[in-house]
Amino acid sequence: MTTTTLTDPTTGAGTVRRGPLRGLAWLVVRQHRATLYCVLALVVLGAAVIAYERGQMIDTLHAAGWPRESAPDQAVPARVWNYVTLALGLLPTLLGVLVGAPLIASDTEQGTAQLVTTQSVARRRWLIAKLTLGYCVALFAGLVLSVLFTWWWKPYRSVFPAVWLDGSVFNGTGPVLPAFCLFLTAAGITIGVLLRRVLMAMVVTLGFSVFVNVLWDRFRDGLGTSHLYTYPLNAESSLGSYQDVQQLDSWVGSADGTLYGWGICAKATEAAQNACIKDKGIVNNVVEYLEYDQMNAMQWTGAGILLAATALLTVFVVWRVSRRPL
Repeated sequence: MTTTTLTDPTTGAGTVRRGPLRGLAWLVVRQHRATLYCVLALVVLGAAVIAYERGQMIDTLHAAGWPRESAPDQAVPARVWNYVTLALGLLPTLLGVLVGAPLIASDTEQGTAQLVTTQSVARRRWLIAKLTLGYCVALFAGLVLSVLFTWWWKPYRSVFPAVWLDGSVFNGTGPVLPAFCLFLTAAGITIGVLLRRVLMAMVVTLGFSVFVNVLWDRFRDGLGTSHLYTYPLNAESSLGSYQDVQQLDSWVGSADGTLYGWGICAKATEAAQNACIKDKGIVNNVVEYLEYDQMNAMQWTGAGILLAATALLTVFVVWRVSRRPL
């Protein structure tokens, strides 16, 4: 029987690996090669779909004479758009569940971690190799698809069925998607380290991902500093003429700046309504909004928060694995 170890090839013992990956790096990649192949296949498929649909959209727009003429209805078919954005929205969750959660938990559950770290590999070196693999996979998938999706959407954003502040666009373009992939992968790894059981870690990671996505949707608008637009109560708003403005909320207001909800003077009769308006001194409509020019800063702010959380989770995992038995 021949025993294969991770001994340095220069010592003459063990199996010599020829190629860019040797020793522990080769072992970790080989251990998770099925997951790597699946992620690579998904990225290639997603890239091919985005490139194909972009070409189809450009042909449709050119045939319609855009931008001199109006863009045709559904220059981007709604079904295609929904499928692509759904897949991009699920990508961080899939990486957290399928890459992050089993990364450490599978080794602790099966005893592989004890076998590796009690032979020729230091525990911290083994952990760094694992984390490097998980984060590289997440970053690669998120970065490639984010770049391609931004390349598709940004130059032609006016013909798409979603505005820039929608989660389908905001979360899928720029730095947000790679940061989200890294964060949920780190969350999956952390949960796997704590629970030490693969299936349980995957289920909890899935639930945590759903919670984070719901929380992120509520939090997203607050990443930018909103503006207030005030105009007379009975006048027409000119806010619609601004480029890519997204309205967040609206009120009616008095001359001293007090804001009231739209229904504050919703009375049964016009006379009662006018009396209420006069009594409260309501003279203005007030609209809260964000501009497209703020998108880039908002995305980097959100990505920074997600990357900071990823760093904290990584530090915790390193501390936990270094001090607790595997």
